Amino acid sequence: MKVPLSWLREYCDPDLDTAGIEERLTMTGTKVETALRHGVSSVECFVVGRVLSAEAHPDADRLRVCSVAVGEAAVAEIVCGAPNVAAGQTVAVALPGAVMPDGTEIKAAKLRGVPSNGMILAEDELQIGSDHGGIMVLDELILDAELAPGTPLADVLAISTDVLELEVTPNRPDCLGLYGVARELHAATGASLAQEPWSEDPGSEGPVAEAQVLVECPDLCRRFTARVLEDVTVAPSPPWLKARLSAAGQRPINNVVDITNYVMLLTGQPLHAFDLDRVAGARLTVRRAREGEPVETLDSQTRLLDGEMVVIEDDLGPTSIAGVMGGARSEVSESTTQVLMEVANWNGPNIHRTSWALGLRSEASARFEKDLAPEQCLHAQALATKLMIELCKAKVLPGTIDVAGEALPVEAVHLREARVDALLGMHVSRARQAEILQALGFGVSDAPDGLEVTVPAVRRNDVTREVDLIEEVARIHGLQRLPVSLPARRGAYGRLSSEQRLRRRAADALVGCGLYEAMGWTFTTPSLADRLRLSPDDRRRAAPVVENPLSEDQSMLRTTLLGSLLDAAAHNTLRGMPDLGIFEIGTVFAGVAHAAERRAASPLSETGVIERRALGVVLCGRLAPVTWGVPDPPRADVFAVKGVLEAFAHALRVDIDCAPGEQPFLHPGRSASVLCGERRIGWLGELHPLVARTWDLDAAAVMEVDLNELIALAQGEHEYRDVISFPALRQDLSVVLPLDVPAADALLAVRYAASGLLDDVRVFDVYSGPQVGENKRSLALALSFRAHDRTLTDEDVAPVRERIVAALRELGGELRG
Repeated sequence: MKVPLSWLREYCDPDLDTAGIEERLTMTGTKVETALRHGVSSVECFVVGRVLSAEAHPDADRLRVCSVAVGEAAVAEIVCGAPNVAAGQTVAVALPGAVMPDGTEIKAAKLRGVPSNGMILAEDELQIGSDHGGIMVLDELILDAELAPGTPLADVLAISTDVLELEVTPNRPDCLGLYGVARELHAATGASLAQEPWSEDPGSEGPVAEAQVLVECPDLCRRFTARVLEDVTVAPSPPWLKARLSAAGQRPINNVVDITNYVMLLTGQPLHAFDLDRVAGARLTVRRAREGEPVETLDSQTRLLDGEMVVIEDDLGPTSIAGVMGGARSEVSESTTQVLMEVANWNGPNIHRTSWALGLRSEASARFEKDLAPEQCLHAQALATKLMIELCKAKVLPGTIDVAGEALPVEAVHLREARVDALLGMHVSRARQAEILQALGFGVSDAPDGLEVTVPAVRRNDVTREVDLIEEVARIHGLQRLPVSLPARRGAYGRLSSEQRLRRRAADALVGCGLYEAMGWTFTTPSLADRLRLSPDDRRRAAPVVENPLSEDQSMLRTTLLGSLLDAAAHNTLRGMPDLGIFEIGTVFAGVAHAAERRAASPLSETGVIERRALGVVLCGRLAPVTWGVPDPPRADVFAVKGVLEAFAHALRVDIDCAPGEQPFLHPGRSASVLCGERRIGWLGELHPLVARTWDLDAAAVMEVDLNELIALAQGEHEYRDVISFPALRQDLSVVLPLDVPAADALLAVRYAASGLLDDVRVFDVYSGPQVGENKRSLALALSFRAHDRTLTDEDVAPVRERIVAALRELGGELRG
C-alpha cells in the first residue's frame, strides 16, 4: 500500500522527518518497504503565473508565444503548444532550473527561432493527474485561493510529497486504510491523532423509497448498505483530490469514481457507485452465480462465473462481481445524475477464491479477502456522502438501506499485568499498557490483577487472546527494549545430523572443483519434458501438478534438476558469461506410480508425492580461463563431468562406476549411467545438440545423481589404512583391447588380479588407429605397487604383473610391443 506522507500528516503529524517515520513504523510492526518521492524532487522554480498575452508563433501553426507574469515585476516569454492557452489565465509555470518529475531540467531555449524561458504545465507533467489535453488553468480549478503571480506553486498544488510503500500483513487489514496507518503512527510516536474522518454523517437512517436490495446469500454477504444521491454533477475532481489519488497509485477518472477510491484508501473499506438510472427496476439482488454465467466488468472483459461466486444483479441480470469488480452496464458516466452508493461486507475466503479463479485482482478484492469488519460499511458511507455533497453538489435522500446479519458481540480479553512481565522478561507498568492499548483503539478498564480490554471491530480477527494483547504492548513499547537472554534450559545444544554433514561435504568438494552453487525453483513448466525430448512413457513426464500455481510456467513440481540448471546456464550465457560450472543440491519429485522403487530412501508422503534429494551439475564452455600460456584451454566434455563426479564421490568415500547408458537429452555415445554396485543412481554426459539449442547453448556437460542413495552408502563404517612410508614401484602397461570393452572393465580386472600389492591403477593414454587394428584401441595403464613392510623390487611384482596380463587377455586384450 502506498501512503502519501503529506496526506498522512493531516491525521498524525509527529515531529519526525520521513526517515524517522519510516523507522518508527517499521520498528513497531508496520513494515515500510521503501520511501519514494512522488512529483517533483524540488519545488524551487515552480511558480504561479498569469498569461498577459498569447500571440501566434511566426513560424509554427500550433505554437503560441506567451508573455507570462511570474512575479511582481517579472515577465517571462514562453512558447506553449497547448490548444487552450489564452490571455488572462492563471497557470502553473516551471522556470529555467526547474527539474520535472521525470528528471528533465527546464532550460532557456529557442523554439523555432523564438526564445522560451520556461514551461506552462499540464497536470500530468506534475504527476497530479493524467490529463494532457491542455494546460492547467488554476483560476478554474482553485476558486478559494489568492493566486498572485510568483506565488510558489507548492503553496497552491500538492506537487511534491514523499510516499511510504508499506508491506501490510494479512492479519492487519486495518492498515490498508490511511487512517489505520495514522493510528499506528499515533501509538508509535505519541503524536496527536485527528478525529475520525467519518465522525460526521450527513446521511440518515431508515428506509429508502427510491431503491431496494435483496440479499439471498447472507453467509457470503454479511452486510449490504446503500444510499441514494440525486442532482449529481459528474466532472473532473479538484486538483487536491487528483494529487492524493495519483500519489497513492490511483488514476483519477471523475469526481464520483475518485470519491469511491479516496474513501477506500482512507478507511480501508471498498465501495462502489451505481448509476441508479441504469439499474433496471431500481432493485439489486445479491446471490450466488450460476455455472457459466457471463458478466461484463468495468475493464470491458466478459468473464464466466461458477456457482461459488457472488454477483449483484438488477432486473436485467448481473451487473457486478461482488467484492471484485463492478459491471460495465451500470457504471457512472458523464450523464449520471442519480447515484446509488453501495458499501458492503463480503466473506473474505470466498472473495480470495473468486479473484484467483478469474485471474482478476483489484484494490477491492485485495482488501475484502482479508475479512473486513461489517462495522466499516457505515464509516465509508458517512465519508462518501459528505464528499458527494461537497464535490458533486449532490443531495442525499433520506434513509440508508442496511441489510445485515446479527451484530457480532464485542470481544473482551483479560490482560494480567504479571503475565505481561513474565512473557516479555521485563516490567511494563499497567498505566503504560493502558496507554498503548488506548492509542491503538482498544477499550480499557481496570481489573484487580490487570486490565479488561475490549477489542475494536477492525482488530476482531487479529486479537483474540491475552498473548495477542501482550504482543501489541511489546511492539509499541519497543521490541528493542526487551532484554537479550536465552531460555533457561539444561543440556540444550544443536549439531548437524550425519546427513547434513555429508551433504555439506559433497558441496564443499564441488566448490573445491571450482563450481558455484545454484538455487533453482522446485516448480517447473509443462513444456520442460518436450524440451528434454523425453519419451511419452518416461516417468519423468509424470510430474506432480500444483493445485494453485502462480503461473503456467510454475504449475508442476520438477522431476529433475536439469531444467533449472540449464535455465541458470542460459541466463549467464546470455549476459556474456559462457564459461561456468554450477551445481545444485535440491529436491525432485515423483508421482505415486513410482513409489515402490524409491520408498526405502524417500517415504511416501500423504499426498502420494515422493520427494528425494538430488545433486546436479552443469559445465559449459572452457574449464579454465584463457591465458598467454594456455590460449585455448580444454572445454567441458563427458570426461570433465566424470571427474567432478569422482571428486565428490571420493569426498563421501563411496565407490562408484560408470557404464554405457543413454538418456534422450544426452549426446549418443557420450553418455553414461552412474552405478553404485549394481544399482543405477544417476547419469552423466554431454548435452544433446538439439536440447542445447533450445536453451541457446553451444554445448554443455551435465550430470545428476540421487544424493539420498549416495548419503545412505556413505554413512557406514569406513576403514582407514596406515600411511605407508616405503616408496611405490611404478610400472606402465600398454594393452590393446576390443572397442566394445569398457576401460572400467579393464581397470576392474586389473584390481581383482593384483589384489594385495597393487596400490593404484589409472588410464593415462588412449590410442586408436592403424597401428592397433580396426575396432580396437590401446589403453596405457599406470600401475603403482606398494608394500607396508619393505621396498618392492621388480622381482617382487613380476608374478602380480603376470596375473594382470592374464586377466586382460581374458577380456580379449594383447600387450602392445
